Amino acid sequence: YDRITVDIDGISDMHRNYPVILDVWREACRHIEISQSAAEITRRLADRLPIEQLIVRQIDLEHLCVDTVAVGGEAVRGGAGVTGRTPCSADEIAALAAWQASGRILHADDAQWRHERELLLPGPLHGDFLMGPLAAEGAGGALIVVAKPDRQFERADVDLFSALLEPFSAALANDRRLREMTALREVAEAERRALLTRLGRNKIEDVVVGVEAGLRQVMERVDIVCASDVPVLLLGETGTGKEVVARAIHQRSPRRDKPFIRVNCGAIPPELIDSQLFGHERGSFTGAVDTHRGWFERADAGTLLLDEIGELPAAAQVRLLRVFQDGYIERIGGRQSIHVDVRIVAATHRDLAAMVRQGSFREDLWYRLAAFPIPIPPLRERPEDISAMACHFAERAATRFGLPLVMPTPDDLRLLRQYSWPGNVRELRTVVDRAALLGNGKLLDVATALGTGPSIAEVAPGGGVSMPAVRIADTAGTLGFAAPVGRDVPLAGRATSLDDVARRHIEETLRETYGRIEGPHGAARRLKVNPHTLRYRMRKLGIDWRRFRQTAEPG
Repeated sequence: YDRITVDIDGISDMHRNYPVILDVWREACRHIEISQSAAEITRRLADRLPIEQLIVRQIDLEHLCVDTVAVGGEAVRGGAGVTGRTPCSADEIAALAAWQASGRILHADDAQWRHERELLLPGPLHGDFLMGPLAAEGAGGALIVVAKPDRQFERADVDLFSALLEPFSAALANDRRLREMTALREVAEAERRALLTRLGRNKIEDVVVGVEAGLRQVMERVDIVCASDVPVLLLGETGTGKEVVARAIHQRSPRRDKPFIRVNCGAIPPELIDSQLFGHERGSFTGAVDTHRGWFERADAGTLLLDEIGELPAAAQVRLLRVFQDGYIERIGGRQSIHVDVRIVAATHRDLAAMVRQGSFREDLWYRLAAFPIPIPPLRERPEDISAMACHFAERAATRFGLPLVMPTPDDLRLLRQYSWPGNVRELRTVVDRAALLGNGKLLDVATALGTGPSIAEVAPGGGVSMPAVRIADTAGTLGFAAPVGRDVPLAGRATSLDDVARRHIEETLRETYGRIEGPHGAARRLKVNPHTLRYRMRKLGIDWRRFRQTAEPG
């Protein structure tokens, strides 16, 4: 009979506590921060428990300490240190973990877990309190309620308190995830700011300068085609901004929230093209230690920019044609076809139509690519864009190099407009960067950056700027490799373009290294570039490394 009476009393207490427990769950799930939940829950519990203060403390396993993450109610009498951080040793953290695993609720007069109570509730405290373990993924904690003066917690209070542990455990777990997400967001924001500083930008999106002037017709064609999935072929000289236009197509398309991936087809060695574009299965060839997803799979549902598509070998052109026709790829060593939904934008500075006539580019692939061609005019044909671009690159240079913002003067702009810009926008950006560094935040030394200072500049009869001699070191950033100091070469005229300068420098380095490309004594090491990048430039410039192996190496 006594047992039945006790059970009935317990059921009665549970039924009486059900509304308040439901309110506690609502508040624990309503607020994103546990500090807000604790304050509101303490207020709602005031009629059911003689609480003066409610405290939530988290056990930090990584930093070996106990932190207070939420406090509700009035100030605790004599509870100094409760709202701070309590350092712990590894053994003390282990003892707290053992108490958590026990699930035991501690009282003020509980002697068995006295040390654990002192860690969780430091400082002198007079009066009754309850302390219960909170289980949370990754790190747990404790819920502590302190009684009002001259009040003691009864058995019914302990039962209600034990029912509070589960909702507070959930609130603590959510709060921990929120803190982790906030920390990750701060790290990502710091990395974004650092990236923008390195790029010299104020925002991550590419800015298309010249939309209202020289690139107006280009952007009109972009607006026509961006909403569809028609393949786009961007035609233009090196450095005209084909990648910027490709990104504009992606950003204005329905795929804007999906990946945008750029692949330089000319920089991939022929033996790795299939693996890079289509992927490979584990064990499909020597060195394939894991399954690799190619660029098409990574760009699924997004946009894939195939830059320098004219450099693709014939075998890769055949496999690319199948992707155009049915949207399926096969990994190297794979047995199943994989469907990909990719918007393809191709770009090239070569005359693909002439390559088709010569038989070096597939005619059927050309017709697929040329569904919507967009020619991008070189910078010399749109001089009206030079002023806006120079100002834009000056702002980026100031951000990138940490210099005061200095804008180009009318004389600087006149010099820039008089130059023919064989390297197009890429060369203009390099010249403005160099001018900003030479000016050291006081001015843009455009004349020196162009190599047209008073000591060496000559004005050509047609009004253009002629540069009799410019040091290769001044143009190393444009050419993409480190040049030896002190070597002067002419840059003016058709026969002395930037490609000619690069060709001569690479050939001289190959001659000095007897045709070696890789290794500690190879040309790539001397030129401070990746061997694959050097091979790509050699193919582009028509340099045959075997010619330099004919000279016997001494010794």
